[in-house]
Amino acid sequence: MENENIDRLFDTLRGSFDTEAPKAGHEFRFLGKLNASKGLASQEKKNKFGWKSLAIAASIALLCAVAVGLYESQPTLDQQVAEISPEISRSQLYFAGLIEEQVKALEKESTPQTRRIIDDSMVQLRKLETDYAQLEQDLIKGGNSKLLLSAMITNFRTRIDLLQDVLDKIESIKNLKSYDDTETTI
Repeated sequence: MENENIDRLFDTLRGSFDTEAPKAGHEFRFLGKLNASKGLASQEKKNKFGWKSLAIAASIALLCAVAVGLYESQPTLDQQVAEISPEISRSQLYFAGLIEEQVKALEKESTPQTRRIIDDSMVQLRKLETDYAQLEQDLIKGGNSKLLLSAMITNFRTRIDLLQDVLDKIESIKNLKSYDDTETTI
């Protein structure tokens, strides 16, 4: 019986319900009216939030700018070495170019027969590069600059000699292989 009364009520009210979505900003206007009735102006609250977020954003931007400034103000290791000895930085460019050419030539000569010797030489080359980095650190820390500069040049020469020796050995291996191939064909 009660269900019938509720059904009749809904039947009589059919079509008069507001099913439209509220206009944009309805909630903001409603809260503004509510706060105004409590004595708070919604505009003040909005401004406070805006200033707080603006202050936080400005602080973050300032910290980022300071961090970038500190990071960029520290010279790199190469710049420090060049400041101590411009000659070594020019030598480093020259020797690095020679070493790079020889490494490329070494990689071109890679075959299953020469792979092991090439891998071993690359390990030795990395060790020499690590030693060179340590020499750079010692030079920056204020060690005996003439002795360290001489050791740095010797390190470059040792790397070049190592690569040249490996290339010579690979050439010997290729010659032996071609000699063996000619012997077996007869």
